Amino acid sequence: MELLNDMALFVEVAKARGFRGAAEILGMPNSTLSRRISALEKAIGLRLLHRTTRKVELTEAGQIYFERCKRIVDEARLAHEQLGEMLAQPTGVLRVSLPVDFAITYLAPLIAEFADLYPGITFDLDLTSRRVDLVSEPFDVAIRMGESEDSQLIARPLAALTSHLYASPRYLQTSGMPHAPDDLERHQCLGILKPGAWTLNDGAQTVSIRVGGRFIANNVGLLRRLAACDQGIVLMPEEIVADEVAAGQLCRILPQWSGTPMTIYAITETRLLPAKTQRFIEFLRTRLA
Repeated sequence: MELLNDMALFVEVAKARGFRGAAEILGMPNSTLSRRISALEKAIGLRLLHRTTRKVELTEAGQIYFERCKRIVDEARLAHEQLGEMLAQPTGVLRVSLPVDFAITYLAPLIAEFADLYPGITFDLDLTSRRVDLVSEPFDVAIRMGESEDSQLIARPLAALTSHLYASPRYLQTSGMPHAPDDLERHQCLGILKPGAWTLNDGAQTVSIRVGGRFIANNVGLLRRLAACDQGIVLMPEEIVADEVAAGQLCRILPQWSGTPMTIYAITETRLLPAKTQRFIEFLRTRLA
Protein backbone atom coordinates (compact mmCIF):
# COMPACT_ATOMS: atom_id res chain seq x y z
CA MET A 1 0.00 0.00 0.00
CA GLU A 2 2.89 2.39 0.77
CA LEU A 3 4.40 1.65 -2.65
CA LEU A 4 1.10 2.45 -4.35
CA ASN A 5 0.85 5.70 -2.39
CA ASP A 6 4.38 6.69 -3.42
CA MET A 7 3.57 5.86 -7.03
CA ALA A 8 0.55 8.17 -6.81
CA LEU A 9 2.77 10.93 -5.38
CA PHE A 10 5.28 10.44 -8.19
CA VAL A 11 2.52 10.70 -10.80
CA GLU A 12 1.38 14.04 -9.36
CA VAL A 13 4.95 15.40 -9.36
CA ALA A 14 5.45 14.29 -12.95
CA LYS A 15 2.16 15.84 -14.04
CA ALA A 16 2.88 19.12 -12.22
CA ARG A 17 6.54 19.15 -13.41
CA GLY A 18 7.57 20.20 -9.95
CA PHE A 19 7.32 19.50 -6.24
CA ARG A 20 5.74 22.79 -5.20
CA GLY A 21 2.72 22.50 -7.50
CA ALA A 22 2.23 18.82 -6.67
CA ALA A 23 2.52 19.53 -2.94
CA GLU A 24 -0.23 22.17 -3.20
CA ILE A 25 -2.50 19.72 -5.06
CA LEU A 26 -1.81 16.95 -2.57
CA GLY A 27 -2.05 19.20 0.48
CA MET A 28 1.25 18.06 1.96
CA PRO A 29 4.57 19.79 2.77
CA ASN A 30 6.99 20.18 -0.13
CA SER A 31 9.82 18.70 1.96
CA THR A 32 7.78 15.59 2.78
CA LEU A 33 6.90 15.04 -0.85
CA SER A 34 10.54 15.40 -1.94
CA ARG A 35 11.67 12.94 0.75
CA ARG A 36 9.05 10.35 -0.31
CA ILE A 37 10.11 10.55 -3.98
CA SER A 38 13.77 10.23 -3.02
CA ALA A 39 12.91 7.11 -0.98
CA LEU A 40 11.03 5.72 -4.00
CA GLU A 41 14.04 6.28 -6.27
CA LYS A 42 16.28 4.61 -3.73
CA ALA A 43 13.94 1.60 -3.49
CA ILE A 44 13.84 1.27 -7.29
CA GLY A 45 17.55 1.90 -7.73
CA LEU A 46 17.09 4.40 -10.58
CA ARG A 47 16.78 8.17 -10.76
CA LEU A 48 13.33 9.15 -11.96
CA LEU A 49 13.65 12.93 -11.96
CA HIS A 50 16.18 15.54 -13.01
CA ARG A 51 15.94 18.24 -10.34
CA THR A 52 17.04 21.82 -11.02
CA THR A 53 16.36 25.02 -9.14
CA ARG A 54 13.65 25.98 -11.65
CA LYS A 55 11.95 22.77 -12.74
CA VAL A 56 11.78 19.01 -12.56
CA GLU A 57 12.07 16.80 -15.63
CA LEU A 58 11.58 13.08 -16.08
CA THR A 59 14.56 10.89 -16.82
CA GLU A 60 14.23 8.20 -19.44
CA ALA A 61 13.49 5.68 -16.69
CA GLY A 62 11.15 8.20 -15.09
CA GLN A 63 9.14 8.57 -18.31
CA ILE A 64 8.66 4.79 -18.58
CA TYR A 65 7.80 4.55 -14.90
CA PHE A 66 5.35 7.45 -15.17
CA GLU A 67 3.44 5.84 -18.05
CA ARG A 68 3.13 2.57 -16.15
CA CYS A 69 2.34 4.20 -12.81
CA LYS A 70 -0.31 6.50 -14.24
CA ARG A 71 -2.29 3.52 -15.53
CA ILE A 72 -1.93 1.69 -12.22
CA VAL A 73 -2.91 4.72 -10.16
CA ASP A 74 -5.88 5.47 -12.43
CA GLU A 75 -7.06 1.85 -12.13
CA ALA A 76 -6.69 1.95 -8.35
CA ARG A 77 -8.63 5.22 -8.15
CA LEU A 78 -11.37 3.80 -10.39
CA ALA A 79 -11.59 0.66 -8.25
CA HIS A 80 -11.87 2.81 -5.13
CA GLU A 81 -14.64 4.92 -6.70
CA GLN A 82 -16.53 1.82 -7.84
CA LEU A 83 -16.34 0.34 -4.34
CA GLY A 84 -17.67 3.63 -3.03
CA GLU A 85 -20.61 3.31 -5.42
CA MET A 86 -21.13 -0.27 -4.26
CA LEU A 87 -21.28 0.93 -0.66
CA ALA A 88 -23.82 3.57 -1.63
CA GLN A 89 -25.99 1.13 -3.63
CA PRO A 90 -25.01 -2.41 -2.61
CA THR A 91 -26.16 -5.42 -4.61
CA GLY A 92 -26.33 -9.20 -4.20
CA VAL A 93 -28.23 -11.76 -2.15
CA LEU A 94 -28.67 -10.95 1.54
CA ARG A 95 -29.16 -14.14 3.55
CA VAL A 96 -30.72 -13.47 6.96
CA SER A 97 -31.85 -15.77 9.78
CA LEU A 98 -34.76 -14.24 11.73
CA PRO A 99 -36.87 -15.12 14.78
CA VAL A 100 -40.25 -16.22 13.46
CA ASP A 101 -42.78 -14.10 15.33
CA PHE A 102 -40.71 -10.95 15.64
CA ALA A 103 -39.99 -11.09 11.91
CA ILE A 104 -43.64 -11.56 10.93
CA THR A 105 -45.21 -9.04 13.29
CA TYR A 106 -42.56 -6.35 13.45
CA LEU A 107 -39.62 -6.76 11.05
CA ALA A 108 -41.59 -7.46 7.87
CA PRO A 109 -42.49 -3.79 7.18
CA LEU A 110 -38.93 -2.71 8.00
CA ILE A 111 -37.50 -5.28 5.58
CA ALA A 112 -39.91 -4.02 2.90
CA GLU A 113 -38.76 -0.45 3.55
CA PHE A 114 -35.12 -1.49 3.31
CA ALA A 115 -35.81 -3.36 0.06
CA ASP A 116 -37.28 -0.18 -1.44
CA LEU A 117 -34.14 1.75 -0.49
CA TYR A 118 -31.78 -0.80 -2.06
CA PRO A 119 -33.37 -2.31 -5.19
CA GLY A 120 -30.12 -4.09 -6.11
CA ILE A 121 -30.39 -6.44 -3.10
CA THR A 122 -32.37 -9.68 -3.21
CA PHE A 123 -33.35 -11.51 -0.03
CA ASP A 124 -33.10 -15.08 1.25
CA LEU A 125 -34.91 -15.01 4.61
CA ASP A 126 -34.91 -18.01 6.94
CA LEU A 127 -37.44 -17.81 9.79
CA THR A 128 -36.49 -20.19 12.56
CA SER A 129 -36.31 -20.38 16.33
CA ARG A 130 -33.07 -22.38 16.23
CA ARG A 131 -29.66 -20.76 16.48
CA VAL A 132 -28.12 -21.19 13.06
CA ASP A 133 -24.41 -21.91 12.68
CA LEU A 134 -23.00 -18.79 11.02
CA VAL A 135 -19.67 -20.53 10.43
CA SER A 136 -20.96 -23.53 8.47
CA GLU A 137 -24.24 -22.15 7.10
CA PRO A 138 -24.40 -19.49 4.35
CA PHE A 139 -25.99 -16.67 6.35
CA ASP A 140 -24.75 -13.09 6.23
CA VAL A 141 -26.40 -12.16 9.52
CA ALA A 142 -28.74 -13.58 12.16
CA ILE A 143 -31.18 -11.42 14.11
CA ARG A 144 -31.73 -12.81 17.59
CA MET A 145 -33.62 -11.81 20.73
CA GLY A 146 -32.25 -12.28 24.22
CA GLU A 147 -28.74 -13.21 25.18
CA SER A 148 -25.94 -12.87 22.64
CA GLU A 149 -24.49 -16.08 21.28
CA ASP A 150 -21.06 -17.69 21.02
CA SER A 151 -18.35 -15.28 22.14
CA GLN A 152 -16.44 -16.11 18.95
CA LEU A 153 -19.19 -14.42 16.93
CA ILE A 154 -19.79 -10.68 16.66
CA ALA A 155 -22.97 -9.50 18.40
CA ARG A 156 -24.12 -5.96 17.59
CA PRO A 157 -26.97 -4.72 19.81
CA LEU A 158 -29.76 -3.13 17.77
CA ALA A 159 -32.33 -2.26 20.41
CA ALA A 160 -33.77 -3.31 23.76
CA LEU A 161 -37.44 -4.29 24.00
CA THR A 162 -39.25 -4.19 27.32
CA SER A 163 -41.92 -6.81 28.03
CA HIS A 164 -45.28 -6.00 29.61
CA LEU A 165 -48.20 -8.04 30.89
CA TYR A 166 -51.23 -8.57 28.65
CA ALA A 167 -54.51 -10.45 28.84
CA SER A 168 -57.82 -10.44 27.00
CA PRO A 169 -60.78 -8.47 28.41
CA ARG A 170 -62.86 -11.67 28.57
CA TYR A 171 -60.17 -13.54 30.51
CA LEU A 172 -59.97 -10.68 33.00
CA GLN A 173 -63.76 -10.61 33.31
CA THR A 174 -63.80 -14.32 34.05
CA SER A 175 -60.67 -14.68 36.19
CA GLY A 176 -60.39 -11.24 37.75
CA MET A 177 -57.96 -8.37 37.37
CA PRO A 178 -54.55 -8.82 39.05
CA HIS A 179 -53.70 -5.84 41.24
CA ALA A 180 -50.20 -6.84 42.32
CA PRO A 181 -47.46 -9.16 40.98
CA ASP A 182 -48.25 -11.77 43.66
CA ASP A 183 -51.73 -12.15 42.16
CA LEU A 184 -50.19 -13.70 39.04
CA GLU A 185 -49.50 -16.89 40.98
CA ARG A 186 -53.26 -17.56 40.97
CA HIS A 187 -53.67 -16.92 37.23
CA GLN A 188 -53.11 -18.86 34.03
CA CYS A 189 -49.75 -17.55 32.78
CA LEU A 190 -48.67 -18.57 29.31
CA GLY A 191 -44.99 -19.48 29.35
CA ILE A 192 -42.23 -20.14 26.87
CA LEU A 193 -40.82 -23.70 26.96
CA LYS A 194 -41.30 -24.48 30.67
CA PRO A 195 -42.89 -23.14 33.86
CA GLY A 196 -40.76 -20.77 35.86
CA ALA A 197 -40.57 -17.30 37.27
CA TRP A 198 -41.27 -13.89 35.78
CA THR A 199 -38.97 -11.11 36.90
CA LEU A 200 -40.82 -7.80 37.13
CA ASN A 201 -39.83 -4.32 38.20
CA ASP A 202 -41.61 -1.01 38.72
CA GLY A 203 -38.57 1.23 38.68
CA ALA A 204 -38.15 1.07 42.44
CA GLN A 205 -38.10 -2.65 43.19
CA THR A 206 -37.66 -5.96 41.41
CA VAL A 207 -39.65 -9.09 42.24
CA SER A 208 -39.58 -12.67 41.02
CA ILE A 209 -42.97 -14.35 40.73
CA ARG A 210 -43.51 -18.08 40.29
CA VAL A 211 -45.97 -18.57 37.46
CA GLY A 212 -47.61 -21.51 35.75
CA GLY A 213 -50.56 -22.48 33.64
CA ARG A 214 -52.09 -25.04 31.34
CA PHE A 215 -50.16 -23.98 28.25
CA ILE A 216 -46.44 -24.15 27.54
CA ALA A 217 -45.14 -23.58 24.02
CA ASN A 218 -41.93 -22.75 22.18
CA ASN A 219 -43.63 -20.29 19.86
CA VAL A 220 -44.36 -16.69 20.83
CA GLY A 221 -47.01 -16.32 18.13
CA LEU A 222 -49.01 -19.25 19.44
CA LEU A 223 -48.92 -17.93 23.02
CA ARG A 224 -49.99 -14.50 21.79
CA ARG A 225 -52.97 -16.02 19.98
CA LEU A 226 -53.89 -18.16 23.00
CA ALA A 227 -53.92 -15.03 25.14
CA ALA A 228 -56.16 -13.32 22.60
CA CYS A 229 -58.40 -16.41 22.82
CA ASP A 230 -58.92 -15.79 26.57
CA GLN A 231 -56.54 -18.51 27.80
CA GLY A 232 -54.31 -16.51 30.12
CA ILE A 233 -51.71 -13.79 30.68
CA VAL A 234 -48.56 -13.24 28.60
CA LEU A 235 -45.38 -11.29 29.27
CA MET A 236 -44.25 -9.92 25.90
CA PRO A 237 -42.80 -6.81 24.25
CA GLU A 238 -45.52 -4.43 23.05
CA GLU A 239 -44.08 -4.67 19.52
CA ILE A 240 -45.12 -8.34 19.41
CA VAL A 241 -48.72 -7.83 20.57
CA ALA A 242 -49.34 -4.46 18.89
CA ASP A 243 -51.97 -5.82 16.45
CA GLU A 244 -53.97 -7.58 19.18
CA VAL A 245 -53.87 -4.52 21.43
CA ALA A 246 -55.00 -2.26 18.57
CA ALA A 247 -57.88 -4.66 17.84
CA GLY A 248 -58.96 -4.73 21.50
CA GLN A 249 -58.18 -8.44 21.81
CA LEU A 250 -55.51 -7.83 24.47
CA CYS A 251 -55.01 -5.10 27.03
CA ARG A 252 -52.12 -4.26 29.29
CA ILE A 253 -52.41 -5.11 32.97
CA LEU A 254 -50.32 -4.06 35.98
CA PRO A 255 -49.08 -1.16 33.83
CA GLN A 256 -46.54 0.03 36.40
CA TRP A 257 -44.73 -3.32 36.21
CA SER A 258 -42.57 -4.51 33.32
CA GLY A 259 -40.24 -7.38 32.55
CA THR A 260 -36.49 -7.37 32.05
CA PRO A 261 -35.52 -5.59 28.80
CA MET A 262 -34.74 -8.01 25.98
CA THR A 263 -31.87 -7.04 23.68
CA ILE A 264 -32.13 -7.53 19.92
CA TYR A 265 -28.80 -8.52 18.37
CA ALA A 266 -27.42 -8.71 14.85
CA ILE A 267 -25.03 -11.68 14.92
CA THR A 268 -22.27 -12.06 12.32
CA GLU A 269 -19.26 -14.32 11.97
CA THR A 270 -16.81 -11.46 11.34
CA ARG A 271 -16.47 -7.69 11.66
CA LEU A 272 -15.54 -7.41 7.97
CA LEU A 273 -18.93 -7.27 6.32
CA PRO A 274 -20.02 -6.73 2.72
CA ALA A 275 -21.84 -3.49 2.01
CA LYS A 276 -25.27 -5.17 1.80
CA THR A 277 -24.90 -6.54 5.34
CA GLN A 278 -23.49 -3.31 6.74
CA ARG A 279 -26.39 -1.32 5.35
CA PHE A 280 -28.98 -3.80 6.66
CA ILE A 281 -27.60 -3.74 10.20
CA GLU A 282 -27.29 0.05 10.18
CA PHE A 283 -30.85 0.40 8.91
CA LEU A 284 -32.30 -1.89 11.59
CA ARG A 285 -30.32 -0.17 14.34
CA THR A 286 -31.70 3.22 13.24
CA ARG A 287 -35.30 2.10 12.77
CA LEU A 288 -35.50 -0.08 15.89
CA ALA A 289 -34.04 2.71 17.98
